[in-house]
Amino acid sequence: MIRSVRKGIKKSWATATLLSLELLAVVAIFFIALFAFVMTARMVFLTKNSWFDTNAFRFLADHVNDVNTNIMQGFSFLGTHYFLIPANLLLIGYFLIKKHRWYSIKFPVIALGSLLLMFLLKTFFGRQRPLVPLLSEARGLSFPSGHAMMSLSFYGLLIIMTYKSNLAPAVKWLLIAMLGLCIVFIGISRVYLRVHYASDVLAGFTLGLMWLILSVFILDKIENISKKQIKVVGEPQPGLVP
Repeated sequence: MIRSVRKGIKKSWATATLLSLELLAVVAIFFIALFAFVMTARMVFLTKNSWFDTNAFRFLADHVNDVNTNIMQGFSFLGTHYFLIPANLLLIGYFLIKKHRWYSIKFPVIALGSLLLMFLLKTFFGRQRPLVPLLSEARGLSFPSGHAMMSLSFYGLLIIMTYKSNLAPAVKWLLIAMLGLCIVFIGISRVYLRVHYASDVLAGFTLGLMWLILSVFILDKIENISKKQIKVVGEPQPGLVP
């Protein structure tokens, strides 16, 4: 009896410690992303230092060829609304069928919030696109990159879901690595195709990461409150015959 109680206490303590460490890590990542965004915006709009953008264009220009261009166009497509809208709708439908109601809520809330934030910030900063695109011009303003922001929000949520899943560790980390690389190459593709500056992509990644962390935190809190209320409603009231 005492041994089982001790095991239960140790298990509870280990779980609490792990959750505390995860929370600290998430908070640290959020503020690192915030700092990176502020410094990027400062570099672009206050000091007007273009070394980062210039060197990124110069480096990628040395790797331009037909094969790489086709690959980069493929990755770029994975960050467009032509792909992300159907992908979001399919996942929403899937989770509704599987009765994972909160996942069916998280995807549209995070996607629409990310889209709205992106348009507001593009309008606020008003940065024009690079003047010489590799293939064709892209419409709209440049800072932050919508591809980078939307892809990090969408694929980042998939990474969180994969991390929390019961998949075998090898499969789980393989999927997380693949999704992470997909995010990175979507960002690189926009600079390679010269429709965004590297600083646009970095800003998009940092904003997407902050929005993802904040929105998941708030939605998880709402989900927990909702579950507690349902549980209380379902419990028999004192003095009533069940």
